[in-house]
Amino acid sequence: MPLNLLIMFVLLLYTQKGLNGSMLLFVALCILTGMTYGLVATKTGDFRFGNVLGPSVNDVPLVIGIHWFIIVYCAGVTIQTMLTKILDKIPPESNTVRPTLKAMSIMFDAATIAVFLGWLIEPVAGRLGWWQWERGIVPFYNYACLYIVCALLLLDFHYAAFNKQNKFAIHLLLIQAMYFLILRTFL
Repeated sequence: MPLNLLIMFVLLLYTQKGLNGSMLLFVALCILTGMTYGLVATKTGDFRFGNVLGPSVNDVPLVIGIHWFIIVYCAGVTIQTMLTKILDKIPPESNTVRPTLKAMSIMFDAATIAVFLGWLIEPVAGRLGWWQWERGIVPFYNYACLYIVCALLLLDFHYAAFNKQNKFAIHLLLIQAMYFLILRTFL
């Protein structure tokens, strides 16, 4: 799993057109947020990471931050691309979509995708020893907190000055969703 995440991370950065400081700050923000979320979860909840995710700091595997970046970035790029394609079909004189509405769509729609992917991953993660909730039950507040944190990261994604078109990110999101859906079904 750690090697797989590192390969996905490198490929996302490699396929990013116009990699700039703003993009790298977004990457750093996602990684820091993911590590902090993991730290808070392990210290305050009935949650713990397994030993299979590689080296950790304060019981939080280092790849967890990268995992967060991959999910948030792929979800953001997917919604951004969909909105661009939809809005490009509307004649400019008829386009009344306000920038605030577009930002809210990216925040909330992409956060929904990220949480859905998290929902697909949770039972697989427990069975493969990546992480475990006490009694094997993922509390609802985890999904609610995940949604809020992802929405805030996606707000930064929307306003950050970097190219948000990346076909590989869209394909990677779909591949991950299919992969975890299959594992969730048959594992």
